[in-house]
Amino acid sequence: MFQKKSLAHTIVAAAFAVLAPLSAFAQKAPKGKDQLVTISTPQGEIKLVLFNDTPKHKENFLKLAKEGFYDGTTFHRIVDGFMIQGGDPNSKDDDPRNDGGGNPGYTVPAEINPKYKHQRGAVAAARLGDHMNPERASSGSQFYIVENHDGTPMLDEAYTVFGQVVDGLDVVDKIAEQPKDGRDRPLSDIKMKVKVEEVKKKKIAKKYNYTYNN
Repeated sequence: MFQKKSLAHTIVAAAFAVLAPLSAFAQKAPKGKDQLVTISTPQGEIKLVLFNDTPKHKENFLKLAKEGFYDGTTFHRIVDGFMIQGGDPNSKDDDPRNDGGGNPGYTVPAEINPKYKHQRGAVAAARLGDHMNPERASSGSQFYIVENHDGTPMLDEAYTVFGQVVDGLDVVDKIAEQPKDGRDRPLSDIKMKVKVEEVKKKKIAKKYNYTYNN
């Protein structure tokens, strides 16, 4: 009897030791508020959050979004199985040939962080190639969202990843599947409207099953 009781106590104690830290972790909710970005398109809504430890990119994107800079721009380049790209002010005009070459008149210094990978739904800044842009500075406005379900690891540590889609990955898929021309430009304009809301991190984490790491 004594041995059985001791064994039972040992098992219970061991189970508690495992469960206790997990329970404590589950109860630890993120504090404060964050900016939830909603990109509305004809295919639906994409919701994303931006990282605090890429501050220049976060600040710039939010500034442009709140000013309405992105409203009316399009996802001008789509590659199914790869990514969708948008944010070019040139895409607002009637000349499709200049899409991809526009910017707000400045670049953003690179904030490439090895911990941020090009996983599905990653939001990253477009930029000129290394031969023209050895400092890897980002476009002032153009960005892309990784559509490939396995990610695009060949781009890791080469471009600044500064955000993550938390809802609407199916919409990213739908956009990537749209008919396009030989330049990867959609045959029908995929216009966006971007909204920024201040939301409690706790609500974002719970509603979208998102884990804050910064």
